[in-house]
Amino acid sequence: MYNDNIKNIELSQQGDKKALEELVKVNSGLVWNIVKRFKGRGYELEDLYQIGVIGLIKSIKRFDMNLEVQLSTYAVPYILGEIKRFIRDDGIIKVSRQTKELAIKIRMLQKEYLDKKGEDISIFKLANLLEVSKEEIAAAIESTNQINSIYSNESNSEDDKLQIIDKIANTKDEYSKLLDNITLKEIINKLDERERKIILLRFYKEQTQSQVGKILGITQVQVSRIEKKVLEKMRTKLEVV
Repeated sequence: MYNDNIKNIELSQQGDKKALEELVKVNSGLVWNIVKRFKGRGYELEDLYQIGVIGLIKSIKRFDMNLEVQLSTYAVPYILGEIKRFIRDDGIIKVSRQTKELAIKIRMLQKEYLDKKGEDISIFKLANLLEVSKEEIAAAIESTNQINSIYSNESNSEDDKLQIIDKIANTKDEYSKLLDNITLKEIINKLDERERKIILLRFYKEQTQSQVGKILGITQVQVSRIEKKVLEKMRTKLEVV
C-alpha cells in the first residue's frame, strides 16, 4: 500500500487525475476523521469534507518524497488548516448559504483547473461552468478572500519564512495533537512484534515490567532494556516529524 501511494503521489504531481482521485479515495477516512471534530459548530459536515479535500490535494501536490513520513501524517495540517481557514473567514464575513456553497464549488474548480492547466481559471469560465452570473462569482470569491490564510507569510520579505500559524499563541492546538497521534500510531506499527507488545502492554494496558516479562517469557531487566531502546527510537522519530 505504501509503495502504491508513493507511485500515485508521483503520478498526481505529474498531473495524473486518476491517480489523484485514487489518493483522495484512499484518504477520505482521514478527512472525515478531521471533519468530525467540527461537528456541532453550525456547518454541514459534507461542506467541510469538500473543504478538507482541497487541503488533502494541496498536501499531495506539495509532498516531498524524501520525507520520512506518511502522506496521511503530512496531510493533517493541510486538511485542518483549510477547514479552520474556511470557518474563520465565515465567522467574520456573513454571507448567505447559497454564496457559501458557490464559494466551495469555485474553490474546487479553481484547484482542478490550476492542476490541469497550470494557470488560474477566469471568472468568465467559472460563470459558464457553474451557470451563474459573473457578478455572483465575484461576490463568492470576495467573500473568502478578505482574511489571510494561516499558512501565508505574515511579512512580505522573502527572508521571513514565518507563517501566521507559527505565531498563534496556543502552539499545542488541535492539529498538532492529531498529528502526534497519527505519527505515534505509524511508529508503533513499524516496531517488531515483541517491541510493539511491550509498548502496548506497558503504556496502554498499564502492566508493570515484571508482568510484561512473565507474559512474554523474558526477564524484567530485558523488558526494561528493550523498552528504553524503543522509547528512544520513538522519540527520535517524533522529533524528525
